[in-house]
Amino acid sequence: MTLTDIRTELDALGRLESEAIHIFREVAGEFDRPVILFSGGKDSTVLLHLAVKAFWPAPVPFPLLHVDTGHNLDEVIEFRDRTVERYGLRLHVASVQDYIDDGRLAERADGTRNPLQTVPLLDAITTNKFDAVFGGGRRDEERARAKERIFSLRNAFGQWEPRRQRPELWNLYNGRHKPGEHVRVFPLSNWTELDVWRYIERERIELPDIYYAHQRQVFKRDGMWLTPGPWFGPAEGEELVEKTVRYRTVGDGSCTGAVESDAADIAAVIAEVSASRLTERGATRADDRLSEAAMEDRKREGYF
Repeated sequence: MTLTDIRTELDALGRLESEAIHIFREVAGEFDRPVILFSGGKDSTVLLHLAVKAFWPAPVPFPLLHVDTGHNLDEVIEFRDRTVERYGLRLHVASVQDYIDDGRLAERADGTRNPLQTVPLLDAITTNKFDAVFGGGRRDEERARAKERIFSLRNAFGQWEPRRQRPELWNLYNGRHKPGEHVRVFPLSNWTELDVWRYIERERIELPDIYYAHQRQVFKRDGMWLTPGPWFGPAEGEELVEKTVRYRTVGDGSCTGAVESDAADIAAVIAEVSASRLTERGATRADDRLSEAAMEDRKREGYF
């Protein structure tokens, strides 16, 4: 059987999986100190699943890194820790709360900590001398992410410079970088939210329960349903109500909203995502609504 025959036999998910596994192995052969960003969300969980498949039966040869805002939902942190223990991996945690406590960062007036993640992330990369950082970003999420290559060079300050993006023809990836620079690597770049969910179904990947419909007390802010927590909510005039909701994406609780949904199992979620006309970030992430170029501005500073 020729390589062409093998490619023909693969379905769409098979081709995406094959591409991602190829990227993981390329990085393992080309870099000295890679790390996988892992939050316990669906994209980073799929990313870790692919890494496990890429190197099986050997263990994943990279540690994990989580930039913890301190405002994550309890279910996600519990899932993160359970997953790390199951695979016997090493987890680095860069804590935004630690930076606030010692004065290196100041709490924002709106309570949102997502924009505060950049400094702890860059410090963790520099301290541990990571030269390749895997992320679960996808091009369909947001316009700025659609501009980024699979191998995305970051300068010595961790900043993204769109003009320094390199061509990636015929699945050839250029990981060359100077001392102090590093490369962000996005194996899920060509996936969509629907691809991710179909792959989760096919591979029977476990996720935090909040991705499926459940009863939860929520309050409405800026058109989104938020969970009460240490992120200044509900505020005066924000009524706490019981709703059947699920999360399409997870992150800082102050700016990541739930959506009303009856999709209690994976088949129902896939049907719901198939009919949606908004990406999960567009529907549930308040931090992306700060300006037309909110994500691109943060990426230029060193954000995921």
